[in-house]
Amino acid sequence: MQRILLVVFLAAAFMYVILHCNLWKDNYYRLPPTYIKRKTALGTCSLKPVFVSELKACILQLCLFNSVSCKRCVVVGNGGVLRNKTLGEKIDSYDVVIRMNNGPIIGYEEDVGRKTTFRLSYPESIFSDPIHYDPNTTIIILVFKPHDLKWLWDILSGRKINTQGFWKKPALKLIYQPKQIRILDPFIIRKTSYEWLHFPKKFSKKEKPKHPTTGLIAITLAFHLCNEVHLAGFKYDFTDRNSSLHYYGNETMSQMIENEYHNITAEQKFLKKLIDKNFVVNLT
Repeated sequence: MQRILLVVFLAAAFMYVILHCNLWKDNYYRLPPTYIKRKTALGTCSLKPVFVSELKACILQLCLFNSVSCKRCVVVGNGGVLRNKTLGEKIDSYDVVIRMNNGPIIGYEEDVGRKTTFRLSYPESIFSDPIHYDPNTTIIILVFKPHDLKWLWDILSGRKINTQGFWKKPALKLIYQPKQIRILDPFIIRKTSYEWLHFPKKFSKKEKPKHPTTGLIAITLAFHLCNEVHLAGFKYDFTDRNSSLHYYGNETMSQMIENEYHNITAEQKFLKKLIDKNFVVNLT
């Protein structure tokens, strides 16, 4: 597992350079200019996020926003708990709204809002239907395997997509502009896996390697961008296997419970700890 992460990290670094030189020369891995402190390449936040400050996880926090203080952010999960909560207007009131994977907005605006600042996705979970296109959204690609980087390079270059090596068919076309695409620093995934969830770095051949959900990775990213982090849609009902997994679709909790690649119990315990210690505010 450690070797795989090292390969992914090095490949991501290589891709940063390549994509910088060929695709978005003005602004490669950074967030859009609206969110960048223009006077210096790196600006420090006037206030450190509470969670990072108290646990001393980082010495220096980077602020990618224009204003003096960092922003209020909400990370919107895809949990069924969002149904009929009518949180849409409140979610849209935040400075930054972070969503993940292919959680739709159209048809669910009353419960989940309309605004999306950042959306974290990987090849198997990114939108491919133009109906979901949002010109104001930055798509942050999560790299879990070398195939993901190859997919990104091919799809941005207009090449034929090789679908082998993916757990399900990845997107074959990109509905977003290249300037809207960014690659998540592998450090965020590593931090989530090893420092927060304490996953082992090596798994036996009989055991499925565990990796964190996109939702928890999004929360980790939020703590590095935002001074105040709120959550919505991150609660699951493990007592009822037939309860709704997502606020959309017909998938049930049984599919999440049977998933061998995530440790949902560990993630829920960790989130409870964050909430109990008032590091985050849970809207649901």
